Amino acid sequence: MLAQATHIPNLHRSPKTRLQACCDVSDATLALMRDTYQVPLISHDYREIIRHPDIDAICLATTEKLRLPVIEAAAAAGKPVFVEKPLARTLDEVYRIRDVVQASGIPFCVGHNRRSSPCMREAHRIFRSHMEHPKACPWRFDREGADSRPSLPEDGVAGISVRINDDWYSWKGWVFDKAQAPHGPMLFEMTHFTDMCNWFLAAEPEEVVALESGMLNHGIVIRYKTGEMATLCMSANGTFGYPKELYEIFGKGAAVVVDHMVEIRTAGIADTPDRLTFPMIRDRFPEVGKELGLSGWLAKRRAACLEAAEKKDPSLTYAAEPDKGWAHALDRFVDEIHGDGPAVCGANDAVMATRVAFAAIRSVAEHRPVKLDEI
Repeated sequence: MLAQATHIPNLHRSPKTRLQACCDVSDATLALMRDTYQVPLISHDYREIIRHPDIDAICLATTEKLRLPVIEAAAAAGKPVFVEKPLARTLDEVYRIRDVVQASGIPFCVGHNRRSSPCMREAHRIFRSHMEHPKACPWRFDREGADSRPSLPEDGVAGISVRINDDWYSWKGWVFDKAQAPHGPMLFEMTHFTDMCNWFLAAEPEEVVALESGMLNHGIVIRYKTGEMATLCMSANGTFGYPKELYEIFGKGAAVVVDHMVEIRTAGIADTPDRLTFPMIRDRFPEVGKELGLSGWLAKRRAACLEAAEKKDPSLTYAAEPDKGWAHALDRFVDEIHGDGPAVCGANDAVMATRVAFAAIRSVAEHRPVKLDEI
């Protein structure tokens, strides 16, 4: 679904890539891709695709049940790989993928796409710049003053809160199949957000404690070796009529808040706008919510929900979506391959996000905090 709805259209549209081949087990899917995008080569055999001289790189969007063999074949051929997350269903496979990639030296990118969202990239730039070169506002209230205020080791250390609102009625059937997804959303969904916490805090996780209520409600706390803290709250009994993600990041007397990747709000950082808004994609309602940002998105979503109800087509609610970075991630990976840009999200970062998710899974199973060293 992600390949057909997102990656293949993005590869087809991008001036940086040529969609040369598609591989799948389904003849109907291959025929659809060939006819829709004029794909020159279709095949059931990923080895044939990887060996083909006209193929420079691979975009791998299978389920994690079939990732390692394809990555091994691509690495043996010296061809870069963009792969969806999570890397694998088990830690053993995760580590084997990392080792194969590092031994081969191929450019490698994991689809933690939010790192490439324009909104998230700007929020990350603002926050990390402040943490490294603080610009305190002159109005910060300092009750005791520097001479009387106690010295605390955690002074200024960052913290992040992540709230995820999802609606499990939208999930694909395979997520309920333990053979396909043995750990449920605590792995296949949570790695997005553990990666975001690691990226914003720029620190090494040390300990995780988690609780869950079945598949649909999760709470996770991550403590980092240098004192940073992250809290993640996910409910899949929510609604797409409301924004999915809220990130609140605090440190050194400042706040950076990201709402649904359409708006950034800041406070306590000198010479920084208090509100930034970002364009949305697939906006069928350009005359609604012209102010953009959170209020603009809510207005556009209400219009989309009304249209979906009137036409009895729930898919119409997907209008004016936040730019979550999928197209940018692929283009940035091409730049990385050519040596024209930094690593987008390499194996080590993806392994760490996955380890944190597995620590949360173990914490739930064993009803205790879990050290990352155990994972």
